Amino acid sequence: MFLMESFKVLVLCFVVFNFIPTFNTLETIVPGQSIKGNETLVSKYGTFEAGFFNLGDSNNQYFGVWYKDISPKTVVWIANRDSPLGNSLGVFNVTDKGNLFIVDSKGAMVWSSNTSTTATNPTVQILDSGNLVVKDETNQDKFLWQSFDIPGDTLLPGMKIRSNLVNGDSKGLVSWRDTHDPSTGLYSYIIDTNGLPQVVITKGNSFYVRIGSWNGNMLTGIPSTTLYSNFNFTFFITEKEVSYGYELLKSSIVSRYMLTSTGQMTRYIWSDQKKSFELFFLGPADSCDNYLICGANSNCDPNNTPACECLKGFIPKSQEKWNSQIWSDGCVRRVQLDCDNRDRFLKRMGMKLPDTSKSWFNKSMSLEECEKSCLGKCNCTAYANLDVRDGGSGCILWFNNILDAKKLRAGGQDLYIRVAASELGSNSLFSSN
Repeated sequence: MFLMESFKVLVLCFVVFNFIPTFNTLETIVPGQSIKGNETLVSKYGTFEAGFFNLGDSNNQYFGVWYKDISPKTVVWIANRDSPLGNSLGVFNVTDKGNLFIVDSKGAMVWSSNTSTTATNPTVQILDSGNLVVKDETNQDKFLWQSFDIPGDTLLPGMKIRSNLVNGDSKGLVSWRDTHDPSTGLYSYIIDTNGLPQVVITKGNSFYVRIGSWNGNMLTGIPSTTLYSNFNFTFFITEKEVSYGYELLKSSIVSRYMLTSTGQMTRYIWSDQKKSFELFFLGPADSCDNYLICGANSNCDPNNTPACECLKGFIPKSQEKWNSQIWSDGCVRRVQLDCDNRDRFLKRMGMKLPDTSKSWFNKSMSLEECEKSCLGKCNCTAYANLDVRDGGSGCILWFNNILDAKKLRAGGQDLYIRVAASELGSNSLFSSN
């Protein structure tokens, strides 16, 4: 009798342990479930994985997202980047309202998604795009929360950096403090919304690198030779928001952009042949990419020695400093503008357009109307097309100093710089180099 009862218990245990999942890997979790230890969420086709991990030899524990089958582990997003768990074991949970949170072994809150919308039946899932999302089972197409809205240091296909035109809030990439510390670093990759919106890398509160405004095809600071047919970049301006991102036209490509802890923007593409991420782009590409390196009213040309020159119609503010290659004082006008219809414009070709943070723009004006509008404003110093497609359209006006102009090695735009009529005695002023 004892043997029979023991056998029944063994059978029951076998049935229970073979039909209750071990939860080492999951596709979704719901309230009442959690992720801890070596348990992970895995995307439907096994592209991405989410769970707890340690960086290097550190005891600091983080919850994040990484490529599942790529070695070494390449982390693309971290929830608690500024609040690691230390030696404590973390637990990742979702409430019955759809709020995500991480607690330590003592139950103390370490991180929360602070979701404002509530769900009836929330589910948590990692998508094959790398996006960690909270859905409501009653509406699977709507995300109540997504990690793509809180970027880390990596921009994945389908992600966007965004700036709110109503409250000024910016959501862009933020660098790690250093290569072994994912906490908030010094550099950010954001959209500056002053004047014509433009993408910039900031160091603290200052511009570090200005990638440029959107010209219909690309950001104006990117040479046309760096574009690839496998990428579709988008830049949208609505009444409430400006956004910038990219999609891949071939699903077989694995690509990511990353802002490094030293303020460089990098692009990597996975090589099946080498079994590693290959670096395809690194910026700043040259010294001319450093913001305002040549001072005001100048042009930086990386192909020239020295790289800095005053724009035509301008002279160094301090010739002595300029001769010593100290360019921070920039350039000033040789002859003041007449501020009437006698002023003229000199065409400079192949340019990265100047800083647009103090510019004005109009989408419908022609280039001729743009010139006329600039002439009618005494402090207007330059103009250009807003959109270069189909022969050009729209208008950008610059006022007062012209800042951070650069000659590009390929592509670029036409920039029309205002000079006084009395400057036109020299034919060399018409040079479009």
